Amino acid sequence: MLGCGLGLARSGLPVRATFPPPYELTPPFDQLPGLELLIDPAVAPAAPDLLMCFDAASESRLGELAGRLDTARTSIVVDHHASNTRFGAIHLIDPGAAATSVVVEELLRRLEVPLDERIAECLYVALSTDTGSFKFDLTTPAVHELAARLLATGLRPAEISRRLFDSRPFGAMKLYGDVLARATLDPAAAAGRGLVWSYATLADLARHGQHRHVLEGLIDAVRVAEEADVACVLKQVDRSEWTVSLRSKGAVDVAAVAVALGGGGHRLAAGFTAHGALDEVVEIIRAAL
Repeated sequence: MLGCGLGLARSGLPVRATFPPPYELTPPFDQLPGLELLIDPAVAPAAPDLLMCFDAASESRLGELAGRLDTARTSIVVDHHASNTRFGAIHLIDPGAAATSVVVEELLRRLEVPLDERIAECLYVALSTDTGSFKFDLTTPAVHELAARLLATGLRPAEISRRLFDSRPFGAMKLYGDVLARATLDPAAAAGRGLVWSYATLADLARHGQHRHVLEGLIDAVRVAEEADVACVLKQVDRSEWTVSLRSKGAVDVAAVAVALGGGGHRLAAGFTAHGALDEVVEIIRAAL
C-alpha cells in the first residue's frame, strides 16, 4: 500500500492511505517509508475519487472502510490471493504472484513511475514477508530478479532482514517457549498427513508483557515439525474469539480449509477467524482437514 502510494504521489497525485481499526502501527512496520501518507480511518474521505485495496481477499477484510466501495467513484483491488472474491470494480489480481508487491511493481512500471529507495523498501519488505524470506514455493527466478531491482536502489538487505525476521523482545522469546511447550502433534489428522498445533492466549501476552503483534511469527516456529504436513496456531482475540493461522508443506490445500471456515489465503498459507472454546475450534479444524 505505502509503496504504491509513494509511487502515485511521486506522479503528482494526492494520496492518502489507511487501514481498518485497530489503527496502530507495530514493529517492524512502524519504520517503513511513507508513513506520512497514513491517516486515521475515522477521517478518511467518505467518497474518494479512487479507492485502492491491497492484499485483501474479500470485502470483509476492509472492516469499517468497506462502505467506501459504494461511495467511491471507482475502486481497484490489487491482490495475489487465489481466494479473492473479486469485490470492487477493477481487479488487478494475480494468484501466481508471490506477493501483492509483485503486482504493484508491475503497475508502477506500466505507469512509468521509476523506483526510488523509499518505494523499493516498501515493496521489498512486502516481498520478503510474503515469500518467508524467499523460501516459499512461489519464489521464482522472476521474484529474485525483482528483489535485485529493488536492492539496486540502495537498500540494505541485512538491516531489513534483521528488523523483519531476527529481532524480538526477550518477553516474546519467553512467550514462544510457552507456546511451543504446549504444542500437540496429531499424526492421524489430515487423512494421516499429520497436524501440529498450538495456541497463545491473552493471558500469555499479559504474563510476558507483550503486544499481540509478536505472535505473527509463531506459526513459523510450529510448522518445522517434520511429522506433520499441516501446522496451526490459534491466537486468542477475546474470550471466545481466535485468529487461526494455517500452513501446509504441500499435501493439503489449507486455503480450501480456510475458505470453508470463512477465511482465505493461499494453498500453503491461509487463515480465518473462529468463535468458540479452544477445544471446539480445534475439532472444527480437524474435521475440515
